[in-house]
Amino acid sequence: MASNTVAPVPSDGVDSARTPDSSADVPLDAPPTPEGDAPEGDAAPDPTDQVPRPADVTRRLALLWDPPAPPTRGRKARLTLDEVVTAGIAVAQEVGLDALSMRRVAARLDMGAMSLYTYVPGRTELVDLMIDRAFAGLDLPAADTPWRAGLSGYAHAVWSLYQHHPWILQTNMWRLPLSPHVLDAQEAGLRTLVDTGLPADQVVEILGLIDAFVRGVARAAVAESVEKDVSGMSSDEYWTSMSSFWADWFDVERYPVMTRIWEAGGFDTPTDPFDASLDRLLDGVEMAIDRAREHP
Repeated sequence: MASNTVAPVPSDGVDSARTPDSSADVPLDAPPTPEGDAPEGDAAPDPTDQVPRPADVTRRLALLWDPPAPPTRGRKARLTLDEVVTAGIAVAQEVGLDALSMRRVAARLDMGAMSLYTYVPGRTELVDLMIDRAFAGLDLPAADTPWRAGLSGYAHAVWSLYQHHPWILQTNMWRLPLSPHVLDAQEAGLRTLVDTGLPADQVVEILGLIDAFVRGVARAAVAESVEKDVSGMSSDEYWTSMSSFWADWFDVERYPVMTRIWEAGGFDTPTDPFDASLDRLLDGVEMAIDRAREHP
């Protein structure tokens, strides 16, 4: 399974909470129904009906997929849920996700923390909504885009997402919320490869590899940006300040391969290191596709 690719039916049962009304009260230790016992024409029993559906998970997913409509009676709410999410994103942009709290968001909205809970149950649900909102801004490739341009477009869209919302990288990317726009992104990424002739498991694996590559480079870029802000020194200025190392301490006999590659220009920085590395990665994907087509 790709590092953050969403599985259609996760084994932990979280996905089953999307259908809270279908949670029949079947005991978990009830014996399985023998084949042929179901009346003719009835659908086979859904195995996910045996999975517990915690109320907090149901509430968490319902807020993403079926948020409550504004009340039509009584006093009009002071804020909308969208405004609360916007405030949460603004706080995360300013202080980072680790420092995000319901109290900080409430203060930004000039309201009490307890009042904020009337809009969203807690921080976890708020972060889910914030991530979904951020993913909604992705410029995803069209369905008819050739695979290489489509996969490159997907990678660049996710790269741009992390540049604009670096706080997302502070979340557990293996547990992205099962939200509409997160799944839209996964759908678009998988769509770029699904008709290339690659086996289904390789489609998922390759998209996970692209996601991991983009995520890793983005984290490094964010760390570099933070370091630059703290030190007041750019990356080029930093390495220039360390240049005495090469003359005073670097041992060409201890590191002959490094020396050979340096002399051949192998360490020259490309104009756009992200694109250069992505192209090498896509070259490997192309080889995998060619092999799959030669040996279907």
